[in-house]
Amino acid sequence: MNHPGELNIADFTYDLPNDRIASEPAAARADSKLLVYKNGIIQDKYFTEIGNQLPSDATLIFNNTKVVKARLFFLKESGASIEVFCLEPQKGITVEQSFSQRHTVNWICMIGNSKKWKEEILNFKMFIEEIEVVLAAKRLENYGQESLIEFSWNNSDFSFSEILEIAGELPLPPYMNREATADDRDRYNTVYAVHEGSVAAPTAGLHFTNTLIAELKSNGNKTLDVLLHVGAGTFKPVKSEKMQEHVMHAERIKVSVINLEQLLIQKIKSKIIPVGTTSTRTLESLYWMGVQVLENRFSGGDFCIVQWESYEAKNNYSAKEALTALINYANTNELDFVEGFTQIIIAPGYQFKIIDGLITNFHQPQSTLLLLVSALIGDDWKKVYKHALENNYRFLSYGDSSLLLP
Repeated sequence: MNHPGELNIADFTYDLPNDRIASEPAAARADSKLLVYKNGIIQDKYFTEIGNQLPSDATLIFNNTKVVKARLFFLKESGASIEVFCLEPQKGITVEQSFSQRHTVNWICMIGNSKKWKEEILNFKMFIEEIEVVLAAKRLENYGQESLIEFSWNNSDFSFSEILEIAGELPLPPYMNREATADDRDRYNTVYAVHEGSVAAPTAGLHFTNTLIAELKSNGNKTLDVLLHVGAGTFKPVKSEKMQEHVMHAERIKVSVINLEQLLIQKIKSKIIPVGTTSTRTLESLYWMGVQVLENRFSGGDFCIVQWESYEAKNNYSAKEALTALINYANTNELDFVEGFTQIIIAPGYQFKIIDGLITNFHQPQSTLLLLVSALIGDDWKKVYKHALENNYRFLSYGDSSLLLP
């Protein structure tokens, strides 16, 4: 596999006018346009027509993570507002464990207006079920752009998940340049979102409705769920000239062994089409977890896929071999889920092991998400994006969709 470390990120840019960035969702979820790229040919469709464009044996993979109200605003006595954007729990604690806590949690956070926050403890008063609860924030450590924050509250009847639901605001992407509204609480999550933990939506899934999913299933398409909690790093631009200098963000994934077994079955007899880049990264990471098992490089606990691992592989196992090894490991150890962290970077030179196509929105210039698209369809990404720009497609999170079938 060719190593992408020498790639110049400047080769993956295009001019994206501000007026092409969708700051609001379409009137209805499935009202978006759909660019279909199939065997090098581009067609303009609507998302409601996707069932006619998918392979008849397609299995769709949904990331059923749910965006949480991760932005907290504390008002100092001086009147200064401090934003605390929760990114992930302190290392060693899962999102699920943290959300269930009832007194104190530590989170890695980004701080807005950080210079105005000295050593004092910040407080936020709220009412839950007519009971006053005070949430306190204390900065424990500073890591440059990020800080370790201790949150505590004075009523153990309520979990941290309930605290965020009342005190927090939905973290819309910064390029929308607006505050979240009540409508966003619904529209910035997929209809199949279940597990709280993301600070950004897996936006390719925002176009699906329950009715459309039911229609796809009635037509013979299968669906499977995976879980990747999307971090703020998904918006992180590549600032280094060469990809080898870019540090890929790590995100937590969790997949049931039952769904792993179904994935193996469907991979053998159908086309695997992930809905979004997060589902893609999860699926491909599962393959490399299986490789770690096959090569006796995994000693238990959480799996961890580092960003260049796939490009340094010496053996070329089939998807069946890797997934079977992972399933056998889980069953031998009586695990219901396979979970861990992935830092995988998918860029030109990557050879896909699991997926056969992709449903995705249109991504920012010089982003790792655009690199993933290029890895799938090669230089034709330029043709696809040129067509989208010339034909009034809306871009980024609330924008239109594409179905890419190389």
